[in-house]
Amino acid sequence: MLHILTSIDSVMYYPILIIVMAAAGIYFTCRTKFVQVRLFGEACRLVMEKPQDAKHVSSFQALMVSTASRVGTGNIIGVSTAICLGGPGAVFWMWVMCIIGASSAFIESTLAQIYKRRDKDGSCYGGPAYYIERALHARWLSVLFCIFLISTYAFGFNLLCSYNLQSTFAAYKFYDPKTTPVLIGAILAVLVGYCVLGGGKRIVHLTEVIVPVMGVSYVVIALIVILAHITNIPAMFALIFENAFDFKAIAGGIAGSCLVYGIKRGLYSNEAGVGSAPNAAASAVVTHPVKQGLVQTISVYIDTMLLCTATALMCLSSGATRSKAVSGAPYVQNAVSTVFGKMGPLFITIAMVLFAFTTLIGNLYYVGNALAYMNHKKMPSKRFMTVFHVICAVIVFAGALIPMDAAWALADITMGLMTLINLPSCVLLSGTAIRALRDYEKQKKEGKNPVFRAHDIGIYDGVLDFWK
Repeated sequence: MLHILTSIDSVMYYPILIIVMAAAGIYFTCRTKFVQVRLFGEACRLVMEKPQDAKHVSSFQALMVSTASRVGTGNIIGVSTAICLGGPGAVFWMWVMCIIGASSAFIESTLAQIYKRRDKDGSCYGGPAYYIERALHARWLSVLFCIFLISTYAFGFNLLCSYNLQSTFAAYKFYDPKTTPVLIGAILAVLVGYCVLGGGKRIVHLTEVIVPVMGVSYVVIALIVILAHITNIPAMFALIFENAFDFKAIAGGIAGSCLVYGIKRGLYSNEAGVGSAPNAAASAVVTHPVKQGLVQTISVYIDTMLLCTATALMCLSSGATRSKAVSGAPYVQNAVSTVFGKMGPLFITIAMVLFAFTTLIGNLYYVGNALAYMNHKKMPSKRFMTVFHVICAVIVFAGALIPMDAAWALADITMGLMTLINLPSCVLLSGTAIRALRDYEKQKKEGKNPVFRAHDIGIYDGVLDFWK
């Protein structure tokens, strides 16, 4: 089974997904004239723009929701795995994928805003399922996307998240490969089940407050480690670029190369083009869809250029030995230990516990939109949701027990299936997002605060709930 999963994973990413993601990202980048770079300053300004009604979701709030879903164990474990298995050059290809992928994030989030739906209370919601149905008139494809989204966030990502968390305990003497994963998986499954079944709201609120603090603390710790090894920085960057452009080595084993690992782990971490963030982006109340499209590019940069880069530079500058045996949490723990000693692994474990727990809870709440869409825009019955959440808790338990390769392969495959529906759909609908961008820039040149009207970009057929 492991051989089958890894074989599917390898073929899906090379050549299929690498070509699809690179082609789509380059296409969007050219069509928008590098909007993700050209309007970066404007995006930063828009983050703090407040909605006209304080009751509505602001751009900043929607950004935080999507960033929270992106930031997690992938920023620590994913980067470590990419470097240990693919090589230091994986960091460079993560950066490339981030910049290219930010244009995909702009397109998908702008489309989510244009085709968002109005709820009974006046709020808004949407995402890929809605713009695929409304604009491409293909409900069957929307349903298929929702099935893959549920498979990714309730199954693939939660299996991997559970595995990543239990792996951080391998650094301690009490860790027993036969019993410790079982205990950690059981505790995690009970906590997750308790929270999603409605009993752990205080726990969820507490972690929502602590996790941003932990995120900032993590970056600070990474900077301290990097500065402590400042003499290694020139050699570190030389190693990254030398490995990234060693095309002879890449061609010799491309499935396990720094190129493929950089793209795979970069996508897992920032989710640009996957189709998850548009669900959050659609909830923001803005005067023009492009505003939220620009804001969502910031989330990709925060995830990859800040958090992932912090992990990568910390590990590589520390001089800690990298190998398959320490891929994942041990490599990061060893890097932090070079400065903080025994406190290093403990800090990483605490960070992983908090990141993993909020990711697990967030993932399960994330599938709510998909379940509601498949149930004709209504949440399924309480009995169904109870059974569903119990199954999800069992999946969390199973994740702590499966091998590392299987956990990553399942997450990669389910995420890849989402991407293979969302990105081609975005390419087909990109003309609408491009026209919206041109309209936004035209109004900005005229000194206006851009206000969007659907008929200004040629949408007249009444498919929209907003922008009339």
